[in-house]
Amino acid sequence: MQHTYLRYECADAFSLTCSSGSTPSVPHSSSILAFLGGSCRNTQSKQSMRKNQGHNANFPILSVAGSQLIGYDLRRGEPLLKIGHREILSGGVGTGRALNSSQIVCLDVSEVSDGDDQGVKVATGWVDGSVRVFHLEPSEMSRFTSSSSSEDATINGLVHSLINGQGPNFLGNSAEFACKEPLVLNGHGSSPAQMVTFDKTGIVGRLASGGADGVVILWDVIAETGLFRLLGHRGPVTGIVFIRPNPISSSGVDGLVTSGSDGLVKVWDLNGQCCIQTLTGHRGNVGCLDCSIVSPPGESDEGGDEKTVANVKWRLITGCADGQVRVWSVQNHKESMVDSKAELEMQDTEKSKNDSTHPASDDDVFRYIGSLQPPANLNLSTASSNNEGVASIHFHPNSRYVGVCRANDRVIEIYAARSEVEAQKKRRRRLCRRREKKNVLASTVDIGSAKKRGLLDDPDSDEEHHGEIEKADGKSNNTSLLELSHDAIKAMDEFEYRGTIRAAQKIRGFAFAPIQERGGGIRVVLALATNALEVHSLPTPSKHALGVPVSSAKVSTLDMYGHPTGIRSVALSSDDSMACTVSKNMAKVWNVANRSCLRSLAVAHSGKSASASYYCLCTAFLPGNTHVVIGTREGHLILMDVASGDTVFTEVNAHDGAIWSLDLHRPTPNQDSTSLVTGSADKSVKYWSIESQKDESRHPMLVHARTLQMSDDVMCVRFSHSTDPTKRLIFVASLDSTIKVFFDDSLKFFLSLYGHKLPVLAFDSSDDDTILASGGADKSIKIWGLDFGDTHRTLYGHEDSITDLKFVRRTHNFFTCSKDKTLRFWDGDRFEQILLLNGHASEVCALAISRTGAFILSGGMDRQVRVWERTKDIVFLDEERERELEDMFDKVDGSRKDENTADVLLKAQKDGEEQLNADDDENDKPQSEAAVKQNILSVSSGDRIMEAIEMADKETKEIAAFRKLQDEKGGDGQRAPNPMMFGMDPPQYLLWVLRSVKSVDLEQSLLVLPLTHVERLMHYLILLLRAGKGAELCAKISVFLIKAHLSQIVANRTMTTPLRELKSLVRQRTTETRDTVGFNIAAMKIIARIANERKNERIDYGEKSMKDIWAGMGLGSDIRGRNEHKKGNK
Repeated sequence: MQHTYLRYECADAFSLTCSSGSTPSVPHSSSILAFLGGSCRNTQSKQSMRKNQGHNANFPILSVAGSQLIGYDLRRGEPLLKIGHREILSGGVGTGRALNSSQIVCLDVSEVSDGDDQGVKVATGWVDGSVRVFHLEPSEMSRFTSSSSSEDATINGLVHSLINGQGPNFLGNSAEFACKEPLVLNGHGSSPAQMVTFDKTGIVGRLASGGADGVVILWDVIAETGLFRLLGHRGPVTGIVFIRPNPISSSGVDGLVTSGSDGLVKVWDLNGQCCIQTLTGHRGNVGCLDCSIVSPPGESDEGGDEKTVANVKWRLITGCADGQVRVWSVQNHKESMVDSKAELEMQDTEKSKNDSTHPASDDDVFRYIGSLQPPANLNLSTASSNNEGVASIHFHPNSRYVGVCRANDRVIEIYAARSEVEAQKKRRRRLCRRREKKNVLASTVDIGSAKKRGLLDDPDSDEEHHGEIEKADGKSNNTSLLELSHDAIKAMDEFEYRGTIRAAQKIRGFAFAPIQERGGGIRVVLALATNALEVHSLPTPSKHALGVPVSSAKVSTLDMYGHPTGIRSVALSSDDSMACTVSKNMAKVWNVANRSCLRSLAVAHSGKSASASYYCLCTAFLPGNTHVVIGTREGHLILMDVASGDTVFTEVNAHDGAIWSLDLHRPTPNQDSTSLVTGSADKSVKYWSIESQKDESRHPMLVHARTLQMSDDVMCVRFSHSTDPTKRLIFVASLDSTIKVFFDDSLKFFLSLYGHKLPVLAFDSSDDDTILASGGADKSIKIWGLDFGDTHRTLYGHEDSITDLKFVRRTHNFFTCSKDKTLRFWDGDRFEQILLLNGHASEVCALAISRTGAFILSGGMDRQVRVWERTKDIVFLDEERERELEDMFDKVDGSRKDENTADVLLKAQKDGEEQLNADDDENDKPQSEAAVKQNILSVSSGDRIMEAIEMADKETKEIAAFRKLQDEKGGDGQRAPNPMMFGMDPPQYLLWVLRSVKSVDLEQSLLVLPLTHVERLMHYLILLLRAGKGAELCAKISVFLIKAHLSQIVANRTMTTPLRELKSLVRQRTTETRDTVGFNIAAMKIIARIANERKNERIDYGEKSMKDIWAGMGLGSDIRGRNEHKKGNK
């Protein structure tokens, strides 16, 4: 009989505030923070923002945190909500409610206020290439944004558990989770989706995503399908922004601007699906961009005035790896005419630099107007800060400010937009200074005080004087390749440097708060590299110091809910209610039940001169769960009080080297004392007794009892589980790749376990002390017998060093974690791997298992703690092996180049034609193609469609045979419906299967069908269109199949007659559908108009007969009245 096990799945994750840049496997994105509400830069959002400029508005901020989005209340500094997606394993195994193992890269938020679909949509890009769109209802938003007490955290759903399915959680039970299922869009294959952006320019439901493969995909969120993909970038896409179709623009296009690491910024026409302009001149990777309508404080942004619409200014700002922040303006007709005239005048008057002046083309959408530069006297954090690449650029929601953050920097530069009057004044002052400088230099040359010109000097070259003029004009030596006219308005004429925001650590991203403080100040939220958030406030300059840069003030810091560095050790309390995690200089105590941080303890020693921080390596709870003992790399042992968070005892230099491991032997019925053993790099194992201090506090203290000297560095030390002091053993792993076993009471040598090729890093013994499992840097696991020290079996599975190993209580099953980012579940009796658990984004360092084995905590260098819970789902080893092979094959197939829909259609068009030259193929390559690529879901959906067609054919034949038999016998019996088809007739059943396929995967699913099945599908589509069922879906499928199989259908003359009928039916049914929709829209408009007219009518509820405001409109009340009248006449 096959042995079965219970499955472990990831239920939750915590200890992450902001995960951007924490691991190399997750690419960096400039869009990692977003506010829920008020972040959209369109007219409606600006009007709503003006209503929420007071302090009563409360907008939670969403942060990317591993596999989840966490929303924080910045007022209280507490988390409010979690947003995650369940993971459905291949083969249909598991509960279907586990936390997704992939990581989130970027996010964007859009407010929906049209129709019944109101609320907030949150789009996320994932490492696995998928784009998931979550929808938050208005009721949920009001609950999250309300100023409720901190006790509502559990109600808001911050805990997800697979054990207690009835409790409140962010995924909820099966019925609640169905409402939380996001829209999943797969189009980037296995390439991470590095950027997602909603269209906030007025067109509802459009979403653009950019991947690491350089492909930009445009999605229709309402129709839940991909529109097309744009091909042009040769590197990862780093920025996407929509530009509004502007009637005053010379191009008048519905545009999309994208930037990539290939150093190009492309402007796309979404109507023509082509690139209409490429912005060059960037010296390196373009890391970010943002575009908005600039609205200075002095200008109105109501949007209804014609003058305001005529003076609208679109500005695109790009950040490059060369440190330059370039500004581009949208070219409108009036501006292009003025610029062209100015450039012609400059060409006639100026003799120098005629060849380097490039007038802007009338077809260009964007025109370069200069770069943003901080003042020369600004004291930046580093001398080379200006040469660092720009990491992120964001406009304020009111479009009056722009922030620039450079890579590996702690400073954000804030620029404010000047009004049109101030910009013209700045331009005139600049030109005046230039003329004065030119006159001064010319006079100096005439007097002869300048350098004398030699015979070999060029009389027409004044390079030195021209360089001084350029310096006076504000240009640096490393200006852009694009030359500008001196008379034109430049970027620094329109923007002024407002101030600097300095953070305590390096900044990974930032976001402007959609509220305005009293006095006109702005608030900025920073995501730091130390897994923390900081809130800064930048005030407006005073009236007496206009134009003077202001300094920011730090409002608050949110660093309690995350470790600044990787987690090195995890320990559980004796009752499994608390967990302690330690990192470089921080120890945190968590409530396991609700994932909240109880204490955040800074592990440091405050001396007379300075405070020294310690690097924590291992930890454990003392008996009573009131204190925590921590071992450090400096060789100190520290005792901390959980209740107060204070260091109550420090054993300085407990070891001369790093303390790599420690273990506690808890009291037994025969022994009341508790002993602590530590193993260090100083080649010693020390025993410590725990005693109470003699002062009033009665805190515990450590007293050195005895020492066991070893020949090499000690890597790990553990006690056995025996309650008999005479049989208790101690296991010591040293640097010589062996494990020494000693008796605990006498320290007498018992066994030497050798066999590992590299040092052993972790081991543990079973509860009955019959076997010992060890794992080391050689990636192998060895199971030893403790009777004679023999090796039972050597297991292989991990791809890197094994960092920790723990047995499940009262079993011989154990867990291992490794630097290969995985956890594995093993059977120590049958020597088989049970489960492979993925989820961490970096190496996993520590494990902690509960007493009953109900859950496991794992911590790693990605700074997150994952909770793995035991479910009721049964694991069969044969099925697990098959599923692992399928995943491996799918991974290999996914690494190849997938054949997309555009390639299939292109082959269908070229079939039967002669082969073209390679140059012609390259020139004819389209700039856009179909959005969705083939994946596992589309292939499985295609198989379902083929099975449905075959079943429908079989059922049709059986129905025909039954009718023929009835005609021969002369009977009029009825055939029983087929239960496999749910009692439907064949065409209706096929329509049901087609509707069950997601619209995103429909096209790729149809490409799986062979030609014979396509012909049969055409037949059933004709039957459905005759009956008037599924007209829209049938028309869509018919058009796509004819495009994909055009050559085969034309060659097959038997399809001519059905195609003619299909053509007429499609035209007839689509016309009927169009007329029906138009009639309903007109009726709804009439109803809305009448309701608006009669909504203010007073209704006297005291009257006996109520007035029907809908009477006379042909609605249900009129029909009911006519029916009652007929009954009365009878």
